[in-house]
Amino acid sequence: MNKTGVVMTILLAAVLLTGCSTSKDDMLPPGDSTMLALWQGEDGGGSARQAVAARDSLRRPLTEGEQLATTADDRSYSRTQESEISQQFPRLPNPDLVMYVFPHLADGNSPVPGYSTVFPFYSQVQYAMPGERTEAY
Repeated sequence: MNKTGVVMTILLAAVLLTGCSTSKDDMLPPGDSTMLALWQGEDGGGSARQAVAARDSLRRPLTEGEQLATTADDRSYSRTQESEISQQFPRLPNPDLVMYVFPHLADGNSPVPGYSTVFPFYSQVQYAMPGERTEAY
């Protein structure tokens, strides 16, 4: 770095550090009122009515639209009979395979009659992602 760069760096650091030299009380002087006095409107100014009006606007009842929206939001998060019937993750088709076992002898001397057995094609149940097609192609 040359001499000018060093001087500029020192000057920039000095300017940045002067912002840290101001105290909190100089920037925001504390008043004589407490928070309770301000809340109750005893701050000495004419803002008591304004504070009461602001608090009353916050305490207003819900409108009909807001009540309906709140009910709809609550239903979307809770379990109902309707939501229990619809499957969010439906099972994927898993065809059954039918196998016929011919009559045979077990251990060479015990006769076993012929029979049919059914087992699923896939060893595990597979589930579809929400919105994924589950019908046969």
